[in-house]
Amino acid sequence: MKLHSIKLKNFRSYKEETEIKINDLTVFVGKNDIGKSTILEALDVFFNEGKGNGVIKLDKDDINKSALAEGDNVISITAVFSELPNPIVIDTTNETSFEAEYLLNSDGKLEIIKKYPNAGSAKVYIKANHPTNADCADLLLKKITDYRRIIQQHNIECENNTINAVMRSAIWNHFSTDLQLQEIEIDTSKEDAKNIWEKIQQYLPQYCLFQSDRKNSDNDSEVQDPLKKAVAQILADQEITAMFEDIAQRVSQRLTEVSDSTLEKLREMNPDIASSLNPIIPVASALKWVDVFKSVSITGDENIPVNKRGSGVKRLILLNFFRAEAERRMTTGNSQSIIYAIEEPETSQHTDHQKILIRAFLELSQANRTQVLLTTHSSTVVKGLSFDHLRLVSKNEHGHKLIEQVIPHQLPYPSLNEINFVAFRDLTEEYHNELHGYIEAEELWNDYKNGKTTITYNKTFRGNTSVHQIILTEYIRHQIHHPENTLNPRFTFEQLEDSVNLMRDFILSQRN
Repeated sequence: MKLHSIKLKNFRSYKEETEIKINDLTVFVGKNDIGKSTILEALDVFFNEGKGNGVIKLDKDDINKSALAEGDNVISITAVFSELPNPIVIDTTNETSFEAEYLLNSDGKLEIIKKYPNAGSAKVYIKANHPTNADCADLLLKKITDYRRIIQQHNIECENNTINAVMRSAIWNHFSTDLQLQEIEIDTSKEDAKNIWEKIQQYLPQYCLFQSDRKNSDNDSEVQDPLKKAVAQILADQEITAMFEDIAQRVSQRLTEVSDSTLEKLREMNPDIASSLNPIIPVASALKWVDVFKSVSITGDENIPVNKRGSGVKRLILLNFFRAEAERRMTTGNSQSIIYAIEEPETSQHTDHQKILIRAFLELSQANRTQVLLTTHSSTVVKGLSFDHLRLVSKNEHGHKLIEQVIPHQLPYPSLNEINFVAFRDLTEEYHNELHGYIEAEELWNDYKNGKTTITYNKTFRGNTSVHQIILTEYIRHQIHHPENTLNPRFTFEQLEDSVNLMRDFILSQRN
């Protein structure tokens, strides 16, 4: 199962519902405090809130302030999934599919909505293109006796009146020419829908959030010590799960034997007391195996824990954790889907390390059932990516969030220099050259120069010096390409910015 997109509404700065498309590798860029980390944290709430292993805990301050003032206190976080497992088991051992249960939206994807009234507990809904014909509507919200009544009332042939999924299928097949399909929100808190949601959760990807600025503590399991995340992944493996279930059953059997023999002896002495006692043995699914391995860690010399080391060392360990994960997941079956979300992985890393890191993330995202989400402020990271990896987070004149796959804002060809300038105001000589080269290639140079103020430039050639009047863009271009000429004052950062803006405005005017 793969995360296809996420929708946010009334969560922090996201007031209006905003949809974000997700790829195998998705990198969010944009200015500070624009809402990049909010996306990763919203997903942590969706996948991990209430499970005890989440990083982010909702509170009332997470409700969008404008929406709250208007009387809307419900946070909504929606996840849409593609590449769904088929078949699935949602009724004991009976195999079915999301499609057969009419649990897919109009685009053929699984859409799960979690609503948090007043930032409280989640109410879960499945948005599905579902039958609304009164004779066969709301089947997932009905009881087994309701199924049997409908079958009997309409003389429907059904091969098994004890399995809910079989009865639902028979009913829907009977009304197949008049299902009246419409997109509705199915409440998963009732009847069969509740059971189905419990089963669906087993198929959802595991979500691991690593934050760059999380406070350190002795038991911090985030960036400082990725082994604890690895434990959760290992324990989610189906083969390992089966082993633990076998162990639990064996222990349960032994405990039952011990308790039975104890109570049998007790009956010999006091039957009344014995009859009032019953052994309570937890089922395998209730056992928290992860707690057995809660002390795993990586330590250095003299057993100094990772979270006591410098930030550069901690991030370096994280870097190589993902490099190792890329190799491992590329060579294994990966029965468990996983999403790695990392805030600003470039933090405290040398440029060379950043290049290695982004290559590792690219490799990791190519592994089966693996997705990677990043936020970054690094132009080095951006230049190691493709356009389909990038999402620019911005807002319009009304303050509403805009999430768009990054495309050239001015240039009619993909330009990562353009993205770095728009997202980070990363102003480089390389970008200046790129804009200048485009104008020349399009034979627009004379039009660009027309009417612009000139400045003095001293040109030297074979020992001879000549004075020329040229425009600012040309002045900067000459200095970039002829650093050996020291006869002219070096252009300033402000001049470089002015020239870039002039060229961008000119290109935009030509495109319009």
